[in-house]
Amino acid sequence: MNKTKVCYIVSNIHKSLAFEWIASGLDKRFQLEFILLNPSSSPLEEFLKNLGVPIKRITYRGKKDFISACFKTVSYLSSSRPKIVHAHLLDAQLVGLGAARLVGIRSRIYTRHTSNFHHVYHPKGVLLDRLSNRLATQIISISQATDITLFQLEQVPKSKVKKIPHGFDLKVFSDVPFERINLLKKKWNIGEGRPVVGVIARQIEWKGVQFIIPAFAKLMNEYPNAQLVLANATGPYHQNILELLKYIPRDRVVLIPFEEDIAALYPTFDLYVHVPTDPLSEAFGQTYVESLAAGVPSVFTLSGVAAEFIEADKNAVVVNYKNEDSIYHALTRLLNDDNLRKNIVVNGRRDVFSRFQMKDMIYALEKLYDEQPIV
Repeated sequence: MNKTKVCYIVSNIHKSLAFEWIASGLDKRFQLEFILLNPSSSPLEEFLKNLGVPIKRITYRGKKDFISACFKTVSYLSSSRPKIVHAHLLDAQLVGLGAARLVGIRSRIYTRHTSNFHHVYHPKGVLLDRLSNRLATQIISISQATDITLFQLEQVPKSKVKKIPHGFDLKVFSDVPFERINLLKKKWNIGEGRPVVGVIARQIEWKGVQFIIPAFAKLMNEYPNAQLVLANATGPYHQNILELLKYIPRDRVVLIPFEEDIAALYPTFDLYVHVPTDPLSEAFGQTYVESLAAGVPSVFTLSGVAAEFIEADKNAVVVNYKNEDSIYHALTRLLNDDNLRKNIVVNGRRDVFSRFQMKDMIYALEKLYDEQPIV
C-alpha cells in the first residue's frame, strides 16, 4: 500500500500530549515524520523516537537560527519529499511553509494556534500572521475565536480554512491514579490548607491571573487556610504577579514553574479558575476542557472555545472579564453550594466527552489529508 507522507513541523515544544496522541492515532495509510525546531532534545522527541516516527531536530534558539533553520528545512524536505507539510506555531509556520513552497510541495497546511494576540500586543506580528496565511494552501481553525481572527481581522478566504477543534484523550484527565495525585501533593505541598484554588496559566497579561489574586485575598477573609496554586508560573508578567502576591501570606501560595504530569495536577484542586481578559484572548484554551474532564468545579470567562460550549451555572460558573469581585463571588458560591458544585462536575464532564474526543479530531485530519491534491 502506498502511504501518504505527512511532515509535521513544530517549533519550541518541549512536551505535547496532543502530538503524542496524533502520532499514535493517525491511520497507518499516512507515513508521519516530524521536524522539531527546538534548542535541544525534549520529551516529545523521545516519545516520537520510541514510537518509531522519523525525526529531524533542527537546533532553533530563536531569531538568530532562523536563516539556518530555513536552509536545513529546505534540504530535509528536498530529500524526504512529503506530500503534505503541516506546520504548528509561528516559527514553524514561517520556516516550514516557506521551505515547503520553495521545494514545490503543493499541500502546505498550518494550524492556527493563536487568535488576536498580535493584533492587540504586537501589531508588527500581524504581518507574520498574514505571511503564514499566504504561504499556506489551507489553514486549520480550532475555534470560533480563530474563525473571527482569520475571517474578520485578516480577511482570509473562507475556502482556505477548515474548522477542526482540538481533540483529547479525555480519560488521561478523568482516570488519574491516586498514587500520582498524592505524589504531586507531596512534591508541591498542595493541600496544606483548604480549599485549594488552582490556576494553570502562563503569566502573561491577557491570562487574567492579576484578577484572580485579589479575589483569592478576599476569599481568605472567610477561608483563612485557603491555598492558591499558580502553575506554569513563568512568563513576561511574572514580576507583576509577584508584586500582587506580596499581600498574601507566603505559606498560602504555591508557585509551580512547570509540571510535566499536568493530568495529576488538576485533581489536587478543589476549585479551578481560568479568566482570560476578552473573548478572543484564547485561541482555544485547552485548560477549559482539561479541568472539566478532571471533574474540578471551575470558574471561567468566555474566551476561545469556552464561548462555544460553556453555559453559566450548568457546566461552570461564568464571570465578567477583568473583574476580581465577580471571581470572588463565584468562588464563594461554589464553596457554599454543594448542588451547584456537583451539577457542574457532572455536566462539565458530559459536555467535554461529547464534544472533544481525540478520535473525532484524528478523523477530521485524515479526511483533510485525503482531500489534498495528487502530486
